[in-house]
Amino acid sequence: MKRLSLYLARLFAVDAIALFAVAVFLLFLIQCLRIFDVVSVKGQSLLTLLGQALLTMPSLAVVFFYVCVGIGLGRALRNMQSNQELHIIHTSRGVPALLGAVWIYTGGCALLVLLISNFVEPYTTRQFNDWSASVTADLVGRTLRPHRFAEVVPGVNMVIGSRQGDGQLTDFFADDARAPESRRTYIAKSAVVAEDEEGYVLQLVDGSIQYMTDKFQFSQVAFKRYDLALERLTGPTEYRDGLAEKNSYDIVAEAVATGTWDNAVISLLIKRLGEAVRVVAICVFVTALAAFPHGRRNGEIPLELVVLGAAFLERGVASLPGIADRFGPMAGTTLLLAGSALVLLFRLRVYAPVYRRAAA
Repeated sequence: MKRLSLYLARLFAVDAIALFAVAVFLLFLIQCLRIFDVVSVKGQSLLTLLGQALLTMPSLAVVFFYVCVGIGLGRALRNMQSNQELHIIHTSRGVPALLGAVWIYTGGCALLVLLISNFVEPYTTRQFNDWSASVTADLVGRTLRPHRFAEVVPGVNMVIGSRQGDGQLTDFFADDARAPESRRTYIAKSAVVAEDEEGYVLQLVDGSIQYMTDKFQFSQVAFKRYDLALERLTGPTEYRDGLAEKNSYDIVAEAVATGTWDNAVISLLIKRLGEAVRVVAICVFVTALAAFPHGRRNGEIPLELVVLGAAFLERGVASLPGIADRFGPMAGTTLLLAGSALVLLFRLRVYAPVYRRAAA
C-alpha cells in the first residue's frame, strides 16, 4: 500500500508540475510585457527587465498555485478513471492507499506554498522594491542636465541650474502634468537625491509646490524642506509596505519580543497561512468529486472548468463586503473546505458497503 501511495502521489505531482510550469512561463512573458517601460522609458537593459519580472513571479505564483494543484490532481484522477485504474483500486480495497496518496500530495503542496508565501515572496518583494528604487534614482541622475529641460517620463519635465560636486542640485524645477485633473509644479533652491527607509527621495530645500486644477484653480504651498519620493515623478505612486517585505519568522519574533500583535500583523499572517488552507480545500474538493469510479462516458463537464469555477466562487465569497467583514477573508476557503469534506465523507460511507461485500 505504501508503494501504491507514493506512486499515485508522484502521478498527481507530475500533472500539477507540468501545468504550473506552463502557467508560470506564460505569466512571466505577460509580466515582461507589463513592465516593458523599464526598457522603453527608463532606459534600462534587457537583463533588468528579465530580473524584475522574475522577482514578481512568487507573488503571482501564490495566487494561482492552488488552482494548478487542483487541476493537476483532477487530471490524474480523470486519467485513472479512463484507464479503469480507479475501478481496480476501489474493488481491491486500495482506497486507503489512494487517500494516503492524496494527503501526501496535498501536504507537500501546502508546505511548498507556505514556503513561498512566508519566506520567498517577502524576500523577492524587498529585492524588487530596492531594485526599482535604484532604477528610479539612476533615471533621474542620468536625465538631469544643467539648464536643459528633460522629459524624465512622458508628462514629467525637469530642469536644474547646476550640479555641485557633492551631488547637490541647485534651482530645481519639476513639472508633473500626467494627471489631467491636477498639475503639480515643484520649485526649490536646492535638492539632493537621498535614500531613507522608504526608498530614494528628492530632498527639496526652500521651495514651493504649485497646484493647478483642470478648472484653472491655482494654489501654492511653501516649504522649508520637503522629501519627494522619486516614484512620484517617474511612475505610479507606490508606497513600500515594510511589513510585506518581512518574512513570517521575523514578524512573529518581533511581535513576541515587543508583546504587540496589531491587526496588520495578524491579517498578514492569516493571509499567508490561508494559502495553505486553500490548497487543502481545493484538493479535498477534487478528491470528493473525482476519486470515485463511475460508468458515465459522455456529457461530463471538463474538470478543469469545475476547479476554476470553485476557485472563482471561493474568491468571490471572500470579496463580498458583508461576508468578508463579518467572517474574515478566509470565509470562502472555509466554506469550500467544509462542504467538500462533508461530500467526501458521505461518498466514502456510501462506497463502504461495496468494499465490505467485495472483501466477503
